[in-house]
Order: sequence, then structure tokens, then C-alpha cells
Amino acid sequence: MTQRMVIVLLPLELLLLAVLIGCLVLVGMHLDLTAPAAAAETSVAKVAPAPDPASAAPELSPVFTPEVQHWSTKIAAWAAQYQLDPALIATVMQIESCGNPDVLSPSGAQGLFQVMPYHFATGDNMLDPDTNAERGLAYLSLGLKRAGGNVGLALAGYNGGHSLIGLASSLWPAQAQRYWYWGTGIYNDAVNGQASSPRLQEWLAAGGASLCSRAAQQLAASN
Repeated sequence: MTQRMVIVLLPLELLLLAVLIGCLVLVGMHLDLTAPAAAAETSVAKVAPAPDPASAAPELSPVFTPEVQHWSTKIAAWAAQYQLDPALIATVMQIESCGNPDVLSPSGAQGLFQVMPYHFATGDNMLDPDTNAERGLAYLSLGLKRAGGNVGLALAGYNGGHSLIGLASSLWPAQAQRYWYWGTGIYNDAVNGQASSPRLQEWLAAGGASLCSRAAQQLAASN
């Protein structure tokens, strides 16, 4: 009697065991197939594709002066190359040179982005727009990263050195505080779609107009 029960039940136990093993195999296959897909989706979400320079729109916000607008196509290309907002590049150019590629400051800063000589390599043409942009915008980009994307801190760091980024604004030199004031106001007006910038007009009245007048003369002479 016992022997017959073993003979009857054994195939059933084998069947159940086979079903259980099959389920485990299917679960394992499901896990192996879905894990790489999830990882791929995560990696794609974290890495933004670089913009195509050919598709970058050369138009700038109308708040910037005509001398800066002159460089709109170049600014679009630089923005794609250095992964920076065109409005931020235009804001720095506006304050630094108003688009004059040959401007020199009493401190020795040169060109469109008023880059100090020690940022250049031997043999560099410091006044060449692309070379000047390469050095200046690399410094701006690094400052923006160190500032965690804070445009105001990056602007202050561009003017007074990256060491300012970690300091309270009350400890900044007066020049850096003014640079932050002008730069953040102009930039915010540009990115918010304003037709004109009260802060830029204030900057022009405070002395920027003479810088732009020299820029206009230089650009007219070079055409």
C-alpha cells in the first residue's frame, strides 16, 4: 500500500518541482534583462546632449547694444562650444568690452572678454576674438561650475577671481559687487524676454556709453 502511494505521488512531486524551478528561471531571466535597460535610462537622463552648433540660433536678446549684437553669430558658436548660455556670454562681453575686440585696460586685460595676459600661452594672439573667447569663456565656465550654476557668483568670480565664489558678498571688493549688480540685472532682463534692460541703461549712464562709443568706432573702422 505504501509502495503504491510512493509510485503515484512521486511524478506529482517532480511536476511541482519542475514548475517551481521554471518560475525561478523566468524570474532570473526577467531581472537580467531589465537591469541593463534601467541603468541605460539613468545614464541617458544624467548626461545632456551637447547642442549642435549648426542649429544654434544666432539671435540675441534685444536688450544688448548694437556693438554686442554684431557678434551674435560668434556668440552662438561659442555658446555651443563651451556649453554656456549665449545671454551670459553676451552679458560678460557687454560689460567687459561692449564688443570692442581691441580694447585694453589699464590693468593689462585685453580683448572682447578682457582676459589677463597670464591666461594665454606663448605665441597666442590675445586680441584674436576666438583665442580671447577660448581663454575667457573657459574661465567663465569653470567659475560657473564652481558656483554650482549660480550665475551671479560666476560673474563675481570672473571679475575678481574664483576665490570670491566661496566668500560672503559683503567681503567682495567694491568692483566685484558692482560687477555682480550690473551683470545679474542685465542677464535677468535678457533671459526673461525683456525688450530693453533698465539695468543696462543704468550701466550705460554710469560710464558704459563711452566704452560702447569706442567699440562702435573700432567696429566701423574694421569693416
